[in-house]
Amino acid sequence: KFESANYNFTLIDAPGHRDFIKNMITGTSQADVALLMIDSSHGGFELGMSKDGETREHALLAYTLGVKQMIVALNKMDDSTVNYSEARFQEIKEECAAYLKKIGYKPMKIPFIPISGFTGENITEKSTKMPWYEGPHLLEALDNVQAPKRPSEKPLRIPLQDVYKIGGVGTVPVGRVETGVLKPGMKLLFAPTGVVGEVKAVEMHHESLPEALPGDNIGFNCDGVEVSDLRRGYIASDADNQPASAVSSFEAQIIIMNFPGKITNGYTPIIDVHTAHVPCCFAKIKEKMDRKTGKTVETNPEFVEEGDACIVEMVPAQPLVVEPFMVSRTKLL
Repeated sequence: KFESANYNFTLIDAPGHRDFIKNMITGTSQADVALLMIDSSHGGFELGMSKDGETREHALLAYTLGVKQMIVALNKMDDSTVNYSEARFQEIKEECAAYLKKIGYKPMKIPFIPISGFTGENITEKSTKMPWYEGPHLLEALDNVQAPKRPSEKPLRIPLQDVYKIGGVGTVPVGRVETGVLKPGMKLLFAPTGVVGEVKAVEMHHESLPEALPGDNIGFNCDGVEVSDLRRGYIASDADNQPASAVSSFEAQIIIMNFPGKITNGYTPIIDVHTAHVPCCFAKIKEKMDRKTGKTVETNPEFVEEGDACIVEMVPAQPLVVEPFMVSRTKLL
């Protein structure tokens, strides 16, 4: 973690390589703000913004997973191919802003900051090597973000990211509190299996807490539960207050962003929701919608394809916890 004048931040390093896309989704799904790092070197930026480039993919995932606040850091301004060039900064900013606008962000509200992680330019204080840049340095931009409203009044929901067995302590699930409040002494129910345990202690950054609130990334010692009983993607909830449960099917609003062919009933992609990673079948494509107005343009279509928005009845191949958006109103459940 690190602190600014206004906030305490928890850094989630979301790995960029394609082999770790599941970890990327898990990390991004827990974030309030996205810091998009761009390689400004000649060739580096172009690779990241190519058709299958990771910069494009990361920005799209952040927006899709509900991270609506973004800061863009143009790194490697010290590179010999850039040499702190304002022209290179403007070139990258314009192309990046156009793409961010296309996927749904408002570039006018996004700070684009030229930095050098290697030399420390524009990280915690203004750089003297880029006098043409008049915006905030990186720490200032982070200090200016808006903290989201924390839904502490709603029933407890904690998607598990990992589970550890710690000698002398016991079973320690780790995750981010999405809604509700977690306190020592609470009886937890873990969905979808229904395993029940009691919270003995709650910690964040190795410090004991009297309670954990939405937004807190925590570990908690849980009595009566073994490591083998839990796994990533399970949801911890208050056993005495609207505990979470699995669904046999659910309706999802889906936008086909990038797909080479037609999608018909029976198609079974991997769905990443909160920290779960589960195959789900397109049991029935119920309607095709206008992406801008949300109005139905076709009922029971034979197929959907790239660019379409649709409502689909999904059937998970293994137990999965999801809840109606109007009930949870978080970006995860």
